[in-house]
This record gives sequence, structure tokens and C-alpha cells, in this order.
Amino acid sequence: MDIGAGTKDKGRILVVDDESRIREACRMVLEEMGFDVVLAADGEQGLALIADRHFDIILVDLMMPVLSGFDVLAAVREHHPDTVVIVITGYATVEHSIEAMKKGAFDFIPKPFTPDQLRGIVAKSLRYTRALQDIADSKSRLRVVVNRLMDGVMTTDGEQRIVLANPAFLQMTGWAESDVVGRRVEEVAAGVVLQQMIDEALAMPADTFTEIVREHTVPAADGRPERILDVRCAPFRGRTGANLGTIVVLHDITAGKKMERMKSDFVSMVSHEIRGPMNSLLMQIQVILDGLAGEVTAKQREILERASGKIHNLTNMVSELLDLARIEAGLIANAKEELDLRTLLEEQVAFHLPAATAAGLELALEPLPTLPLIQGNPQGLDEVFTNLITNAIKYSPAGGRVTVAAGVDGGCLAVTVRDSGYGIPEEDLEEIFASFYRVKDANTRTIHGTGLGLAIVKSIVTAHRGSIRVESKLGQGSAFTVSLPVNGG
Repeated sequence: MDIGAGTKDKGRILVVDDESRIREACRMVLEEMGFDVVLAADGEQGLALIADRHFDIILVDLMMPVLSGFDVLAAVREHHPDTVVIVITGYATVEHSIEAMKKGAFDFIPKPFTPDQLRGIVAKSLRYTRALQDIADSKSRLRVVVNRLMDGVMTTDGEQRIVLANPAFLQMTGWAESDVVGRRVEEVAAGVVLQQMIDEALAMPADTFTEIVREHTVPAADGRPERILDVRCAPFRGRTGANLGTIVVLHDITAGKKMERMKSDFVSMVSHEIRGPMNSLLMQIQVILDGLAGEVTAKQREILERASGKIHNLTNMVSELLDLARIEAGLIANAKEELDLRTLLEEQVAFHLPAATAAGLELALEPLPTLPLIQGNPQGLDEVFTNLITNAIKYSPAGGRVTVAAGVDGGCLAVTVRDSGYGIPEEDLEEIFASFYRVKDANTRTIHGTGLGLAIVKSIVTAHRGSIRVESKLGQGSAFTVSLPVNGG
């Protein structure tokens, strides 16, 4: 470490000692090291210098007339807590040294001391004070970054008192006062959802780390409009893994939610207006095909059947768009009841067995263990497994096998629909849950579909606070696994 690399990088040291010989010896050694050294003959003079300018390090003799080194140490600790104090003890007594360390001294050096001893202890204290400065600078930079974030950020201690809350957090929660540190969370951000999330995070076991995610609506008040917030909460842990507090992040999703609502309303309106005329058109085509409007030639029948098939596909798409709009409007999430998934899966396999047999496939429900009850929407989950089993049958060649299995995995009830079909290319795996996305290759080109089925499945599963994943290899089949929280999320 080049302490004297330049005037700008010099440390400033004050030596307070009533022995001129000690003061001058310290000056000689420390100036050789590149420090700016100032001397004081007693404690009173030292405090006057400290009041006038800042010192990085202060060397102070404990036993001096007028003001002792303990008095100087106390004043420095009160007014300049970032200054490092090294005490000089002429008696080399352990008691004095320990007392000084208890009162805030960084270290001590006994008289008589050698130049090397002085260099060593000053170099050590300089590293310490620079480390403190680096920490202070880092905290300052972090504070600036956090305060400029558009998202709200709050940290709490283990007793749910606020340690930090940036302006965005206070604005989102409607807190008007500036003094917030030390207050309890419920004083600043009222709401059962946030309180429950913090309770859950603080109670989280040391071997578990999960980010808790919820939506929280802040009602309109005092001229402020209603806000919808995405709230994320996680525990903050020390080196031993103990929960020291929590970190909460708020993201304002009001505009996005309003846009989604408008989109869903628009889709519902258009789909409803289209479905009626298309059903009427299908009925009229069927009347012609049945010969009730006159004899139909073979060529006319072929054209009409092709048109009927296209209109039927459009009708299915409209129905699925209506389903998607209903899910996005939150109707699936709100209408939940206690469900026995075993019964639902048995009914699904029994319902789809004739279609599988007609396609030359084996469809089977694997032996199920004892399954816990879950909170779910029966119509929504019925649609999830209908889509997955239908797809498995549709995309498997004759002679294949489709199986449905279920079990408990890490606090979730996991259901897997596995087939021995065509499989999905790796580049398509990340896209298959997007609306209107369909895998197209030589095997699937002639299979009709809207590309909305898996998007609906994912939306329903997400509304149940669950997840879905897929594993697939070309020519070896696919496995879709739906995980639903046992406690309903």
C-alpha cells in the first residue's frame, strides 16, 4: 500500500501528547509514511484542533494534565464517530487499555514504542478507516439508487419495524410524513395482505427461501385513485441463516390491469357477437347438407362440408377466446371450492377413453396414492386436464400410450399427463404456452387447432397459484406436469 501516493490521498493524523519528544518522534515517522501530521501539547489544544478540522486518525496519550486522553476520546466518539483513535499509554497497564477500548478506541500502543510498532498500528488503523469509508460510500450509493427506483422498496427488522422505505414506497402506500424509520409496518402501510406476507416471510424456516408474491389493492382515498400493486416479499437473513427481517418490493400494475380488463371486455363483446351468427350459419349449412333445400350434388356436399369444418373451427376459437377472457377477468380465481382431484382425474380418463380407443391408443390412470384435498375451481381444472389429455391423444400416433399420474411433491399436488407421441422440438418448448402458437411439422400439419388450448391451461393454473412445466423429445413423446398448492395458495 503506497500511503504517500499523492497529496490528495494523504491521511491526516493528530498526535496529542504532553511529551514533546513523543510528539516529534511521531511526526518524523508519520511524515515519512506520507501523512499530514498535526501536533497538540494537551487535550484542550487537541479538542480545539478537532473542532476546526477533520482527522482520519488521532493518537492520544491517556495520562495528560488539564484534559485526559479519556476526555478527548469521549469527545471524539460523540462528535466524530468515523475518526479512528489510537491511545498511547505510558504505564502500559492492561486496565487502562481495556477501559479505553470499551470507550471506543480502535487500538492502543504502550510507551516506549519503536518506529516499526508505530508504523504497524497506524497502517492497520488506516486500512480500517478506509474500509469504513468504503462501506459508507457504498451505503450512500445504494441509498441514492434505491431512492430513485420507480418501484417501492421497504426493509424491516425482525420486529416488523421499518429500517428503510424509499419515496416510491411511501407514495404508493399514501404515507404523507417523511419520518418513517423505526415505525411499525402497520402504521405506514395498512393492509392485511402485506402484514400476512411479512409474517410468512419472518416465519419461513432456515432451509427454505421462497419469494412470496401477492396482489394488493390500495383503495381510493383523499383524492388518490385506486391502485393495484404487485407485492413481493422475501426474508432477509444473516450469516447463520436466521431471519433478521424482510425486504418488500411494490410494483404498480394498475395501468396493466386496466388494459387487461379492457382487452378482456373487448374480446368478450366481439366473441359474443360473432358466435351467434356463426352458429346460425352452421345450422343453415346443415339444412342444405340434409337435403331439406333440394338435392345436393357430391361436389356441392364436399364444398359445404369443408366450409362447415372451417366455421366449426372458428366457433371453437371464439369459445376459447371467451374462456380466456373469463379467466383473465379473475372469475376462475374467485370461484374456488374444496376438491378431490382423484375423482376429477378418474372422470377425465373415463370420458376420454372412447376417443383414445378410436385413435388406436391406450389411455390409463396410474395407481394413485392418497391425495390431499385442494382449493380449486372445478370447471377450470376440468378444462386444464381436458386440454392436456385431448392434446396427448391428438398428437400421438396409433399404437401409442397416454398415462395420467398424480402425487404430492414438495407441498404441491402434481399431476402429469404423459404420451408417447410426436414430441415437441426444443426451440418450440418456450413458446407453446403463448396464445395462437402451434407447433407445425410434418406430423402435425394436418391436425386442426386454435393454438389457444395451452394458453388457457397456463392461465387457469396460474389463477390457482400453481405452475406447469413440459418435458419433451422429438419422437419420444411429451410430459406436462401441473403443480397445484395443497393449501390453495
